[in-house]
Amino acid sequence: MRVVVQRCKEAKVTVNGEVTGAIGEGLMLLVGVTHGDTEKDAAYLAEKIAGLRIFEDEAGKMNFSVTDTGGAILSVSQFTLYGDCRKGRRPNFMAAAAPAEAEQLYDYFNRELVARGLQVGTGVFGAMMDVSLVNWGPVTLILDSRG
Repeated sequence: MRVVVQRCKEAKVTVNGEVTGAIGEGLMLLVGVTHGDTEKDAAYLAEKIAGLRIFEDEAGKMNFSVTDTGGAILSVSQFTLYGDCRKGRRPNFMAAAAPAEAEQLYDYFNRELVARGLQVGTGVFGAMMDVSLVNWGPVTLILDSRG
């Protein structure tokens, strides 16, 4: 699994003009699933993200996690994280997991975040979504369960 983590002041996702998820301060996550990913990968990333110290303390050092600050998560499925652009001009998405497999693991990942005490908003899996955020810092990290 691969997750793009963006520290944000606010973020929201809209599907067909309807807001399906919105948060204030917290983390905006773009979540991709590849072949062979398991619940172990999802749990690992949920634990890592819940404890990732990327929020500043009073001295300006990144010492607090989203859990520490009481921030929320906006999690959006993103199969294009596994787009391969090495050949030609059109990305190849063969490395992305099949939709049924990816949706199951994406849902499990979100439940793992909730189990860690986090408020989690989402988009709609497989839908055309409009995603907006105010990236705070900016701080953007890429996490991969396979190192």
